[in-house]
Amino acid sequence: MQILAAIPQYGFWFLLLLTVLIFVHEMGHFLVARWCGVRVEVFSIGFGPELVGYTDRLGTRWRFSMVPLGGYVRMFGQEGNALEGNAGVARSPEDQAVAFDGKSLWRRAAIVAAGPVANFVFAFVVLAIIFASMGKALQSTEIAKVEPGSAAEQAGLQAGDRIDSINGTAIESFDEIRNYVVLHLDAPLVLGVARGQQNLTIKLTPQIVEESSIFGVQHVGRIGIRSAGEGKIVKLSLPESIAEAFNATYDMSSAILTGIGQYVTGKRSSGEIHGAVGMAQMAGEAAKAGFLTYISLAVMISINLGLVNLLPIPMLDGGHLAFYAVEAIRGRPLGARAQEWGLRLGVAFVLSLMVFATWNDLKSLLIKALLT
Repeated sequence: MQILAAIPQYGFWFLLLLTVLIFVHEMGHFLVARWCGVRVEVFSIGFGPELVGYTDRLGTRWRFSMVPLGGYVRMFGQEGNALEGNAGVARSPEDQAVAFDGKSLWRRAAIVAAGPVANFVFAFVVLAIIFASMGKALQSTEIAKVEPGSAAEQAGLQAGDRIDSINGTAIESFDEIRNYVVLHLDAPLVLGVARGQQNLTIKLTPQIVEESSIFGVQHVGRIGIRSAGEGKIVKLSLPESIAEAFNATYDMSSAILTGIGQYVTGKRSSGEIHGAVGMAQMAGEAAKAGFLTYISLAVMISINLGLVNLLPIPMLDGGHLAFYAVEAIRGRPLGARAQEWGLRLGVAFVLSLMVFATWNDLKSLLIKALLT
């Protein structure tokens, strides 16, 4: 029952991580709204009744609310169906000038997009700080051991071989091999291999295995090799750190989108989808592993939050942006009824996904509790 005893600790680390990321996301909306001249009425971390808060000199109520799983920024002029833009509500010229629905299409779109963008910026800045202060770890791409019966052995890879490229893309660290193979499951690979004075091209297909980590039980690709070196730390200049952070943010975003695509196509099991309970367990395990692991998880979840919110699903930021795109093409917003149905479908989809993910988490938690 150790897993059950750890729930309060897991909950603390999860709520700390979630609060920071929600604050970053909502601050993106808030800052761009203020920049666009919109009056912000409420900045809330959490939903439901207010626990504690204060009102600043511009009239914004900053508050913590009872249910900490999320947050929101409420702007003046969002009452009713705010997606329609200026709904023609009778207001004084002064009020209309600071209303969200009185702003131009591009300003409304900028305010909505600013939340996900803030999550990407947060991840980029944290990664840049890590690279600038700690450097970049490079692990040798030379093979120390080939596992018997593995895809690597079947393809003819040998100890002492050095892998220089995957599918035509040059690599410099064993981690790049691991990350590519783990994510792409059993996708065929073409490896550029140096063996002594020879340059070889070796084709192989990874094997899919089930693996447990702080991210839960997952199906990952494996080719069955081990690196010959423990790796080295390369110091980076500030410009190099910025470039490396940009590349890492891009690579993580691509990996997350690839994973989403695998869920949609059925290539990856839907049983690996996690909800709040699973994320709490990840946060707790990451915190136990150390500060760098915890921060790395925060970066990954921040990018995930940004990408998911950009999906064109009504209720999410991406759904609002999709409505704005239609408005830009048509020259006028969709009708209230069409938007209402879109929002209902979006809410139904998101709630269904949350219930499904929570069910997965509870099943996993129950199994672990019975085994410990």
